[in-house]
Amino acid sequence: MFYRRNLPHWLPESAAVFVTFRLRGTLPAGVRLLSSPDGQAFAEFDRQLDQAATGPKYMLDPAVASAVAETVREAAAEKRICELHAFVVMPNHVHLLITPKIPLARTMN
Repeated sequence: MFYRRNLPHWLPESAAVFVTFRLRGTLPAGVRLLSSPDGQAFAEFDRQLDQAATGPKYMLDPAVASAVAETVREAAAEKRICELHAFVVMPNHVHLLITPKIPLARTMN
């Protein structure tokens, strides 16, 4: 499957995917993620998220981070919408390595 939103995405069936989602307002105005074959653009985008001096950091609160982690685990274990390989909850974003069992767009809802 190939689709275009902000960036082109290619989603081979039954393949693991690396997904990052972030809190709204966590990047300075004007920052955009551009694609690059070597991943440098993603690394820069992630560095900016990690070093964000402004914007929400709700997941610094252990209760919020725990709720996010539990939701991720529940999606895999109870709802069986994905196979969870690894994840990390950061103060303002989350990284997931999953194999979706339903279309990725539905998985991310």
